[in-house]
This record gives sequence, C-alpha cells and structure tokens, in this order.
Amino acid sequence: MLVTIALLGDTHMPRGSRRLPDECVRLLGSVELIVHTGDFSALTVLGELESIGPPVVAVHGNVDDDAIRRRLPESVELAPAAGLAIGLIHDAGPRRGRLERMRSRFPSCDAVVFGHSHLPLHERAVDGFQIFNPGSPTERRRAPRRSMGLATVVRGEFHFEHVWL
Repeated sequence: MLVTIALLGDTHMPRGSRRLPDECVRLLGSVELIVHTGDFSALTVLGELESIGPPVVAVHGNVDDDAIRRRLPESVELAPAAGLAIGLIHDAGPRRGRLERMRSRFPSCDAVVFGHSHLPLHERAVDGFQIFNPGSPTERRRAPRRSMGLATVVRGEFHFEHVWL
C-alpha cells in the first residue's frame, strides 16, 4: 500500500499578494492527506487548503488567530497507514535535544512533523524514529529556498523528502 502525504506549514497568509506556489497547490491535489504544522495566520487559509480536496489534518501555531486556535489543537497524533503514527506540533523547541524531546513527547509515534523555524530539516534516530520540518512554501526566512515536504509510506516505513519551490 502506497500512501502519499503533503507536509507544509508556516504559510503566514494572507499577507499582501502572498499565495501558495502553483507547484505546491498541484502537489496538494495529488496526495491522500494534507498535513499543516500551523502558522496559517487566518482561518481562510485552512478553508483554502480544505477546498483542494484531500483531507487536512493540522495544528495551530503561535501566530494563528483565535478562530484557528479554537478549531485546531496544539498537537495531534495520526495513523495514516500501515499501523504507522505521526505526531504533529508547531514548535518542537530548541535544536539541541529535539529528536529525543519529540520521541518523549510522542512515544507511540514513528515520526514527528513540526514547523515554526521555517528551516527544512530531516533527522533520523538509529532506531528509525524521525523528525521532519517541511519549511515554508511562502516565507523562506533563513532557508535557502521555499519548501514543503512529501511523506510516503512504503513497506511499513515513512520516507520523507523536501520539495523545493
């Protein structure tokens, strides 16, 4: 069974003429699930993602308005396929000790996806536990490029990749 999940966060919209890049929207329409790590900014952005088609699972971020905070949790665990589980949170805290901290916070998960820093990241522990930050499709900050992520579940394991936009 092959499952593909789009991973994005830190969209910070609306702001001026900012919008999701065309390649991002195309990829969002081609997956089984969309995961957003928070910092939408406004509830209309969540509605825009939901209108694309695949189900959306998301958490709120630190800049999200009250409407988003009322609708979305701070963290969530989901099991998209093959008995695997992903933890989702906006801010995974400081870099030092992050992998171990996320494993402790989400002990029943095989991976944790987070945002906040806008810096794409993928780390894997010796035992296979993974953390992944997709970056931002709209605001790169210190990252070299805007980005999002894709996760596939193949033969009982998550495979993460960054998509440069």
